Amino acid sequence: MSATATLPAVVTRPSISIAGFKDVYHVPRIETALNELQELGSGGNEALKATYVKMIKTGGQRFTIKPSSLPDIDALVDELPNFAEPLEDIRRQLALCLSSDDPLDLEPILLLGDPGIGKTHFARRVAKLLGTGYNFIGMSSLTAGWILSGASAQWKNAKPGKVFDALVNGDYANPVIVVDEIDKAGGDQQYDPLGSLYTLLEHDTACEFTDEFAEVPIDASDVVWVATANEARSIPEPILNRMNVYEIEPPDADGARRIAAGIYRELRAEHAWGKQFPEDLADDALDRLASLKPREMRRVMLTAFGNAKLAGRHEIEARDISDERVARKARIGF
Repeated sequence: MSATATLPAVVTRPSISIAGFKDVYHVPRIETALNELQELGSGGNEALKATYVKMIKTGGQRFTIKPSSLPDIDALVDELPNFAEPLEDIRRQLALCLSSDDPLDLEPILLLGDPGIGKTHFARRVAKLLGTGYNFIGMSSLTAGWILSGASAQWKNAKPGKVFDALVNGDYANPVIVVDEIDKAGGDQQYDPLGSLYTLLEHDTACEFTDEFAEVPIDASDVVWVATANEARSIPEPILNRMNVYEIEPPDADGARRIAAGIYRELRAEHAWGKQFPEDLADDALDRLASLKPREMRRVMLTAFGNAKLAGRHEIEARDISDERVARKARIGF
Protein backbone atom coordinates (compact mmCIF):
# COMPACT_ATOMS: atom_id res chain seq x y z
CA MET A 1 0.00 0.00 0.00
CA SER A 2 1.42 3.40 -0.86
CA ALA A 3 0.42 7.04 -1.10
CA THR A 4 2.08 10.41 -1.11
CA ALA A 5 1.87 13.45 1.12
CA THR A 6 4.05 16.32 2.19
CA LEU A 7 5.54 17.16 5.56
CA PRO A 8 7.55 20.17 6.71
CA ALA A 9 11.19 19.53 5.89
CA VAL A 10 13.93 19.35 8.47
CA VAL A 11 16.81 20.09 6.12
CA THR A 12 19.39 22.80 5.78
CA ARG A 13 17.84 24.24 2.61
CA PRO A 14 14.22 25.46 2.79
CA SER A 15 12.21 22.75 1.07
CA ILE A 16 9.61 20.11 1.76
CA SER A 17 10.01 16.42 2.41
CA ILE A 18 8.13 13.93 0.29
CA ALA A 19 6.28 11.48 2.53
CA GLY A 20 5.08 8.20 1.16
CA PHE A 21 3.48 5.46 3.22
CA LYS A 22 4.67 1.94 3.76
CA ASP A 23 3.41 -1.05 5.72
CA VAL A 24 6.17 -2.09 8.12
CA TYR A 25 4.01 -5.07 9.10
CA HIS A 26 0.80 -6.64 7.84
CA VAL A 27 -2.12 -6.47 10.27
CA PRO A 28 -3.71 -9.80 9.14
CA ARG A 29 -0.53 -11.59 10.20
CA ILE A 30 -0.74 -9.94 13.61
CA GLU A 31 -4.42 -10.89 13.95
CA THR A 32 -3.55 -14.50 13.16
CA ALA A 33 -0.76 -14.50 15.73
CA LEU A 34 -3.08 -12.99 18.35
CA ASN A 35 -5.78 -15.59 17.67
CA GLU A 36 -3.26 -18.40 18.05
CA LEU A 37 -2.04 -16.93 21.31
CA GLN A 38 -5.55 -16.52 22.66
CA GLU A 39 -6.29 -20.18 21.93
CA LEU A 40 -3.65 -21.04 24.52
CA GLY A 41 -5.80 -19.35 27.18
CA SER A 42 -3.93 -18.71 30.42
CA GLY A 43 -0.85 -20.23 28.85
CA GLY A 44 -0.49 -17.28 26.48
CA ASN A 45 1.94 -14.49 27.32
CA GLU A 46 -0.02 -11.40 28.39
CA ALA A 47 2.71 -8.95 27.41
CA LEU A 48 2.84 -10.47 23.94
CA LYS A 49 -0.95 -10.29 23.65
CA ALA A 50 -0.84 -6.62 24.59
CA THR A 51 1.83 -6.03 21.96
CA TYR A 52 -0.30 -7.65 19.25
CA VAL A 53 -3.39 -5.70 20.29
CA LYS A 54 -1.47 -2.42 20.12
CA MET A 55 -0.04 -3.32 16.69
CA ILE A 56 -3.52 -4.06 15.35
CA LYS A 57 -4.92 -0.85 16.82
CA THR A 58 -2.20 1.43 15.40
CA GLY A 59 -1.92 -0.33 12.04
CA GLY A 60 1.25 -1.11 10.13
CA GLN A 61 1.48 2.00 7.95
CA ARG A 62 4.36 4.41 8.59
CA PHE A 63 5.82 7.44 6.82
CA THR A 64 8.71 6.87 4.46
CA ILE A 65 10.51 10.16 3.96
CA LYS A 66 12.90 11.61 1.43
CA PRO A 67 13.79 15.22 0.57
CA SER A 68 11.98 16.72 -2.40
CA SER A 69 15.25 18.19 -3.67
CA LEU A 70 18.93 17.74 -2.94
CA PRO A 71 19.54 19.30 0.49
CA ASP A 72 22.38 21.68 1.13
CA ILE A 73 25.12 19.17 1.83
CA ASP A 74 27.73 21.92 1.45
CA ALA A 75 26.37 23.69 4.51
CA LEU A 76 26.67 20.50 6.54
CA VAL A 77 30.20 19.88 5.26
CA ASP A 78 31.05 23.40 6.40
CA GLU A 79 29.55 22.68 9.81
CA LEU A 80 31.19 19.23 10.12
CA PRO A 81 34.36 19.50 8.02
CA ASN A 82 35.93 16.25 9.24
CA PHE A 83 32.88 14.32 7.94
CA ALA A 84 33.23 15.50 4.34
CA GLU A 85 33.84 11.99 2.93
CA PRO A 86 30.64 10.30 4.22
CA LEU A 87 28.64 13.43 3.42
CA GLU A 88 29.84 13.38 -0.20
CA ASP A 89 28.75 9.75 -0.48
CA ILE A 90 25.35 10.65 0.98
CA ARG A 91 25.09 13.43 -1.62
CA ARG A 92 25.69 10.91 -4.44
CA GLN A 93 23.18 8.41 -3.08
CA LEU A 94 20.55 11.11 -2.57
CA ALA A 95 21.06 12.37 -6.12
CA LEU A 96 20.23 8.89 -7.43
CA CYS A 97 17.14 8.50 -5.23
CA LEU A 98 15.80 11.94 -6.11
CA SER A 99 16.09 11.28 -9.84
CA SER A 100 13.28 8.72 -9.65
CA ASP A 101 10.36 7.56 -7.54
CA ASP A 102 12.64 5.19 -5.63
CA PRO A 103 12.47 5.46 -1.83
CA LEU A 104 15.37 6.83 0.15
CA ASP A 105 18.16 4.25 0.05
CA LEU A 106 21.42 4.93 1.89
CA GLU A 107 24.15 2.38 2.42
CA PRO A 108 24.89 1.50 6.08
CA ILE A 109 27.63 3.73 7.50
CA LEU A 110 30.37 2.87 9.99
CA LEU A 111 32.29 5.82 11.46
CA LEU A 112 35.67 5.02 13.03
CA GLY A 113 37.50 7.55 15.18
CA ASP A 114 38.56 8.71 18.62
CA PRO A 115 35.94 9.16 21.35
CA GLY A 116 34.21 12.51 21.42
CA ILE A 117 35.00 13.78 17.91
CA GLY A 118 31.35 14.17 16.95
CA LYS A 119 30.31 10.83 15.41
CA THR A 120 26.91 10.67 17.12
CA HIS A 121 26.34 14.39 16.51
CA PHE A 122 26.92 13.68 12.81
CA ALA A 123 24.27 10.95 12.85
CA ARG A 124 21.76 13.26 14.52
CA ARG A 125 22.42 15.93 11.90
CA VAL A 126 21.95 13.40 9.09
CA ALA A 127 18.53 12.48 10.50
CA LYS A 128 17.65 16.17 10.59
CA LEU A 129 18.93 16.62 7.04
CA LEU A 130 16.74 13.78 5.78
CA GLY A 131 13.72 14.81 7.82
CA THR A 132 13.18 11.38 9.36
CA GLY A 133 13.28 9.89 12.84
CA TYR A 134 16.38 9.38 15.01
CA ASN A 135 16.99 6.45 17.36
CA PHE A 136 20.08 5.86 19.48
CA ILE A 137 21.33 2.49 20.75
CA GLY A 138 24.43 2.65 22.94
CA MET A 139 26.27 -0.66 23.02
CA SER A 140 29.11 0.02 25.47
CA SER A 141 27.01 -0.30 28.64
CA LEU A 142 24.82 -3.15 27.43
CA THR A 143 25.50 -6.81 28.00
CA ALA A 144 22.11 -8.19 26.96
CA GLY A 145 22.37 -9.90 23.61
CA TRP A 146 18.72 -9.23 22.81
CA ILE A 147 18.92 -5.43 22.77
CA LEU A 148 18.59 -5.22 18.97
CA SER A 149 16.39 -8.21 18.23
CA GLY A 150 14.35 -8.73 21.41
CA ALA A 151 14.17 -11.64 23.86
CA SER A 152 11.84 -14.60 23.59
CA ALA A 153 8.45 -13.99 25.20
CA GLN A 154 8.99 -17.23 27.13
CA TRP A 155 11.53 -15.44 29.33
CA LYS A 156 10.44 -13.46 32.37
CA ASN A 157 10.36 -9.69 31.79
CA ALA A 158 11.16 -10.19 28.10
CA LYS A 159 10.40 -7.37 25.68
CA PRO A 160 10.93 -6.42 22.02
CA GLY A 161 14.25 -5.13 20.76
CA LYS A 162 15.17 -1.59 19.80
CA VAL A 163 14.63 -2.12 16.07
CA PHE A 164 11.08 -3.36 16.61
CA ASP A 165 10.43 -0.44 18.95
CA ALA A 166 11.71 2.14 16.45
CA LEU A 167 9.56 0.86 13.59
CA VAL A 168 6.41 -0.30 15.37
CA ASN A 169 6.15 2.45 17.99
CA GLY A 170 7.70 5.19 15.84
CA ASP A 171 6.29 7.25 12.97
CA TYR A 172 8.75 6.32 10.22
CA ALA A 173 9.56 3.29 8.10
CA ASN A 174 13.01 4.73 7.36
CA PRO A 175 14.36 6.21 10.60
CA VAL A 176 18.05 6.75 11.25
CA ILE A 177 19.16 4.16 13.82
CA VAL A 178 22.53 4.80 15.45
CA VAL A 179 24.40 1.83 16.93
CA ASP A 180 26.94 3.65 19.05
CA GLU A 181 30.27 2.09 20.06
CA ILE A 182 29.53 -1.09 18.17
CA ASP A 183 33.07 -2.30 18.90
CA LYS A 184 32.23 -2.44 22.63
CA ALA A 185 29.14 -4.63 22.33
CA GLY A 186 29.14 -7.23 25.07
CA GLY A 187 27.14 -10.43 25.32
CA ASP A 188 27.36 -13.94 26.68
CA GLN A 189 28.73 -17.01 24.98
CA GLN A 190 25.26 -18.12 23.90
CA TYR A 191 24.12 -14.96 22.17
CA ASP A 192 25.92 -12.53 19.88
CA PRO A 193 24.47 -9.03 20.47
CA LEU A 194 25.41 -8.08 16.90
CA GLY A 195 24.07 -11.26 15.32
CA SER A 196 20.84 -9.65 14.16
CA LEU A 197 22.81 -7.10 12.12
CA TYR A 198 23.73 -9.84 9.65
CA THR A 199 20.05 -9.82 8.70
CA LEU A 200 19.28 -6.14 9.24
CA LEU A 201 22.13 -4.76 7.11
CA GLU A 202 21.05 -6.75 4.03
CA HIS A 203 18.04 -5.29 2.21
CA ASP A 204 16.66 -8.64 1.04
CA THR A 205 16.63 -10.18 4.51
CA ALA A 206 15.78 -7.01 6.46
CA CYS A 207 12.38 -6.84 4.78
CA GLU A 208 11.36 -9.96 6.77
CA PHE A 209 13.12 -9.26 10.06
CA THR A 210 11.58 -11.16 12.97
CA ASP A 211 11.96 -9.81 16.49
CA GLU A 212 12.39 -12.72 18.92
CA PHE A 213 9.78 -11.35 21.32
CA ALA A 214 7.04 -10.51 18.83
CA GLU A 215 7.70 -13.50 16.53
CA VAL A 216 6.09 -11.72 13.55
CA PRO A 217 8.03 -10.28 10.59
CA ILE A 218 8.52 -6.55 10.18
CA ASP A 219 10.05 -4.67 7.27
CA ALA A 220 13.28 -2.99 8.38
CA SER A 221 14.72 -2.69 4.87
CA ASP A 222 14.44 1.12 4.71
CA VAL A 223 16.23 1.85 8.00
CA VAL A 224 19.21 4.21 7.62
CA TRP A 225 22.00 2.63 9.66
CA VAL A 226 24.85 4.61 11.23
CA ALA A 227 27.30 2.75 13.49
CA THR A 228 30.20 4.27 15.40
CA ALA A 229 33.36 2.71 16.80
CA ASN A 230 36.80 3.70 18.02
CA GLU A 231 38.43 0.98 15.91
CA ALA A 232 37.40 -1.84 13.59
CA ARG A 233 39.56 -4.61 15.06
CA SER A 234 36.86 -6.19 17.25
CA ILE A 235 34.01 -5.83 14.75
CA PRO A 236 33.15 -9.07 12.88
CA GLU A 237 34.24 -9.06 9.25
CA PRO A 238 30.73 -9.89 7.92
CA ILE A 239 29.45 -6.66 9.48
CA LEU A 240 32.33 -4.60 8.10
CA ASN A 241 31.61 -6.02 4.66
CA ARG A 242 28.01 -4.82 4.86
CA MET A 243 28.88 -1.18 5.64
CA ASN A 244 30.66 1.79 4.11
CA VAL A 245 33.55 2.37 6.53
CA TYR A 246 35.02 5.85 7.13
CA GLU A 247 38.03 6.88 9.21
CA ILE A 248 37.10 10.19 10.87
CA GLU A 249 39.97 12.43 11.93
CA PRO A 250 39.69 15.02 14.71
CA PRO A 251 38.90 18.49 13.35
CA ASP A 252 41.65 21.08 13.07
CA ALA A 253 41.41 24.43 14.89
CA ASP A 254 39.28 26.04 12.19
CA GLY A 255 37.08 22.96 11.94
CA ALA A 256 36.58 22.93 15.71
CA ARG A 257 35.36 26.53 15.59
CA ARG A 258 32.87 25.67 12.85
CA ILE A 259 31.57 22.68 14.80
CA ALA A 260 31.23 24.80 17.95
CA ALA A 261 29.35 27.50 16.02
CA GLY A 262 27.02 24.87 14.58
CA ILE A 263 26.26 23.38 18.00
CA TYR A 264 25.51 26.86 19.37
CA ARG A 265 23.08 27.56 16.52
CA GLU A 266 21.49 24.12 16.89
CA LEU A 267 20.86 24.53 20.62
CA ARG A 268 19.56 28.06 20.07
CA ALA A 269 17.09 26.82 17.45
CA GLU A 270 15.88 23.87 19.54
CA HIS A 271 14.52 26.00 22.39
CA ALA A 272 12.06 28.87 22.54
CA TRP A 273 14.39 30.79 24.84
CA GLY A 274 17.07 30.59 22.15
CA LYS A 275 15.46 33.52 20.30
CA GLN A 276 16.59 35.78 23.14
CA PHE A 277 20.23 35.15 22.19
CA PRO A 278 22.05 36.45 19.09
CA GLU A 279 22.37 34.23 16.03
CA ASP A 280 26.14 33.96 16.35
CA LEU A 281 28.37 33.27 19.32
CA ALA A 282 30.92 35.96 20.24
CA ASP A 283 34.47 35.20 19.07
CA ASP A 284 36.05 34.88 22.52
CA ALA A 285 33.30 32.51 23.68
CA LEU A 286 33.60 30.57 20.43
CA ASP A 287 37.35 30.14 20.94
CA ARG A 288 36.76 28.81 24.44
CA LEU A 289 34.06 26.39 23.31
CA ALA A 290 36.18 25.18 20.38
CA SER A 291 38.87 23.99 22.80
CA LEU A 292 36.58 21.10 23.77
CA LYS A 293 35.86 17.86 22.03
CA PRO A 294 32.60 17.99 20.02
CA ARG A 295 31.01 15.50 22.46
CA GLU A 296 31.56 17.94 25.32
CA MET A 297 30.54 21.08 23.44
CA ARG A 298 26.79 20.50 23.62
CA ARG A 299 26.73 19.93 27.38
CA VAL A 300 29.02 22.86 28.15
CA MET A 301 27.13 25.13 25.75
CA LEU A 302 23.81 24.39 27.42
CA THR A 303 25.34 25.25 30.79
CA ALA A 304 26.68 28.48 29.31
CA PHE A 305 23.19 29.52 28.20
CA GLY A 306 22.02 29.01 31.77
CA ASN A 307 24.98 30.93 33.22
CA ALA A 308 24.24 33.91 30.99
CA LYS A 309 20.57 33.87 31.91
CA LEU A 310 21.35 33.75 35.64
CA ALA A 311 23.65 36.75 35.16
CA GLY A 312 20.80 38.68 33.55
CA ARG A 313 22.35 38.63 30.07
CA HIS A 314 21.05 37.51 26.68
CA GLU A 315 24.49 36.99 25.21
CA ILE A 316 27.03 34.35 26.16
CA GLU A 317 30.47 35.51 27.23
CA ALA A 318 33.65 33.47 27.51
CA ARG A 319 33.32 33.33 31.30
CA ASP A 320 29.97 31.52 30.92
CA ILE A 321 31.80 28.57 29.35
CA SER A 322 33.18 27.47 32.68
CA ASP A 323 33.93 23.77 32.24
CA GLU A 324 37.01 23.08 34.37
CA ARG A 325 38.59 20.98 31.64
CA VAL A 326 38.91 24.05 29.44
CA ALA A 327 41.17 25.77 31.94
CA ARG A 328 43.08 22.59 32.81
CA LYS A 329 43.87 21.40 29.34
CA ALA A 330 43.58 23.84 26.46
CA ARG A 331 42.92 22.46 23.00
CA ILE A 332 41.95 19.09 24.40
CA GLY A 333 41.29 16.53 21.72
CA PHE A 334 42.41 18.54 18.68
